[in-house]
Amino acid sequence: MSPALSLLVPAGSPSESVVRRDRMEKIALFRYQLIRAAADSAVTTRQRGPMVRDLAALVHPGPFGGTVTVSKDTIDRWIRAWRRGSFDALKPRGRAQGAVTPAQILALAAMLKRERPARTSAQVRRIMMDTLGDAPSESTLLRHFRTLELPTGVREVFGRFEADYPNEMWVGDGLHGPRINGRKTYLFAFLDDHTRLVTSDAIGLSL
Repeated sequence: MSPALSLLVPAGSPSESVVRRDRMEKIALFRYQLIRAAADSAVTTRQRGPMVRDLAALVHPGPFGGTVTVSKDTIDRWIRAWRRGSFDALKPRGRAQGAVTPAQILALAAMLKRERPARTSAQVRRIMMDTLGDAPSESTLLRHFRTLELPTGVREVFGRFEADYPNEMWVGDGLHGPRINGRKTYLFAFLDDHTRLVTSDAIGLSL
């Protein structure tokens, strides 16, 4: 049996509420630092538009490591929130409260994860099910691990997503084209998600 299963509450483990509060502060600080120049009251609406577009085009250091991009609409929403409620309005909104998982169960899950950081939320849940006969859902465990800033192996995304490397992922789409000799046309294209390079495109006629 795993040593973690012999205890339910790890000695000296930080309170989940304290960790969550610290996480929300870090996210709000990241948002404020990103928007502070564009949100300045001295900046006119005409000046703000290009500033926000420039911010949306940049890659920013994330609040918990790595890099992130943020869409123009999201930046505009953060600016409105800042004006409406200052720094506190930039903190993520709490989730609606549903069934509450006992703190001891969440503490046990965290111990199992710390014991072997490579364990996934599914593996932690399976161990708990085999031992206790019950366990929180994988999504609850994953959310708890993120709150405690434990490695999850799942990339956290803020705003727009972009693949890390060229040719890691291609995306494709189709559009309606103009009519040619009375026949409808369609445009199909595939882009490399990281470089935005058009890897293939074609125009076809309807049958």
